[in-house]
Amino acid sequence: MWEATVAALPLGTSVSGEVIGRQPFGVFFRIDGVPNAVALAEIISMPEGMGLPSLGARVRGEVVAHADHNCQVRVRLHEAGAAPE
Repeated sequence: MWEATVAALPLGTSVSGEVIGRQPFGVFFRIDGVPNAVALAEIISMPEGMGLPSLGARVRGEVVAHADHNCQVRVRLHEAGAAPE
C-alpha cells in the first residue's frame, strides 16, 4: 500500500486535505483523493508567519519527501489563499 501512495504522490505534487492532528512540530492531514495517505507538514517548512492550522482546517501544499520508515508523505504548506508556484 505504501508503494502505491508514493507512486500516486511524486515529489512536487500539489496536495490538499483536512488537518487531523496537531503537534508542537507540525500538523498531520489526510490527503484528498488518496485513500489512507497521511501527510506531515512540519512547522519549520511552513510559510513565515503562518500559525499552526487548527483541527479540521483545510490546507494546501507540495510533496517534498516520502518517509519510508513511518510511511509519511512530507509536505511544505502554501500560505492560506496563495496559489501554488
